[in-house]
Amino acid sequence: MERVFNRRDFVACGLGVAGAAVIGGVAASGQTAGAKPNRVDFHHHFLPPRHVEKILTQRESGTPPKWSPQISLDVMDKNGIETAICGLVQPGVWLGDVQESRNMARYCNEYGSKMVSDYPGRFGFFAAIPLPDTEGSLREIDYAMGTLKADGIGLMTQFDGKYLGDPAFTPVLEELNRRKAIVYTHPTQPQCCTGLVPGVTVATIEYATDTTRTIASLIFSGAAERFPDIRFIFSHGGGTVPFLLGRFETLGAAKKMQTGAAVQLKRFYYEVAQANHPGALDALLRMAPISNVLFGSDYPLRPVSEVVEGLAKYEFKPAQRRAIERENAWLLLPRLKA
Repeated sequence: MERVFNRRDFVACGLGVAGAAVIGGVAASGQTAGAKPNRVDFHHHFLPPRHVEKILTQRESGTPPKWSPQISLDVMDKNGIETAICGLVQPGVWLGDVQESRNMARYCNEYGSKMVSDYPGRFGFFAAIPLPDTEGSLREIDYAMGTLKADGIGLMTQFDGKYLGDPAFTPVLEELNRRKAIVYTHPTQPQCCTGLVPGVTVATIEYATDTTRTIASLIFSGAAERFPDIRFIFSHGGGTVPFLLGRFETLGAAKKMQTGAAVQLKRFYYEVAQANHPGALDALLRMAPISNVLFGSDYPLRPVSEVVEGLAKYEFKPAQRRAIERENAWLLLPRLKA
C-alpha cells in the first residue's frame, strides 16, 4: 500500500490555535516555570485533518476542537507532561468500506509516526487498525509495529457491535499476544443505547459503560485468559467496572474461570482521565494495584489541568504519585525512561 501521509496535513491542523489552547487549562499545581516536565500522558488525542473531516458525520458528540502538534506541546509544557502517547478520537478508522478504512489507518499511523520523529521524546502513538477487517488489521499491525515502531495498538471498545472478546477478533488478538503488545482501548458509540435519555449525550453515560462491556467481553469469553501477554490499557479508570466488581465475581461465568474476574482485572492497566476525583480513585484503587494506574488527560477533549489537579488533591504518598505520573509508564515503555 502506498504511503498516504502528506506533510501539509500538519499545517492544516494548525488553525484555531487560540481557541484550542484555552482547553489546555492552567499550569500544573507545583509546576514551576522552566521545570523539567516528567509526566507521561496515556490518553492524549491527535487529530489528523483527513481523519477529522471523514468522521464528522459519524460522531454523536460533534466536531472535535482545533488541534495541531504545537498546540499539544504548549499545553504539555504548561502541565508538566514530558511525553504524550497519542491515539485517535472515536470512532477510529473503520469507515464501513474495507479499502477506505485501510487507507485511513495507514494515513493516521504515518501521521503519528511523523509526529514522533519531528518532536523527539515528546510524542508516542497507538496505531489504528481497520477492524473488523482481519486481513487489513494484521497487515497494519505488522507495518505499524515493525516499520513505524508504534508504542502499541489503539482499539475502540467495539466494532460493528462486536466487543473485543468476540471470536471474530481471535486472529488479531493472537497476533497481539504473540507480540506482547500494549493495547489501548477507547470507548465509542454503542449501537444498543443511543438517545435513551432525552437531552443527554451518548458520551455522558454510555462511553464509560461501553468500556465496561468490552472488559466483560474479554473476561467472560475467556480471551483475557487465553491471551495473557497482551497488556490492555482501559480508559477512564475502567469505566463502571470498579463499581460492578462484586457482580463480576459472583456471575456464574466467573466461577468457571481458572483465575476469577478479580484476578484478571488486577492484570489490566487503567488511565485516570475523567476518573481523577476521590470517588473514582477510591473504587479503582480497591480493584487494581497502583502499579497498574496511569496518568491520562483526554486532551484536547478535556483540560489537562483537570487530571493534574485531581491527582494533586488526592491523598497519595509522593512515591504513589510518581508511579502514576511516570514510573509505571517507564515499566510499560522503557524507552521513555531513557
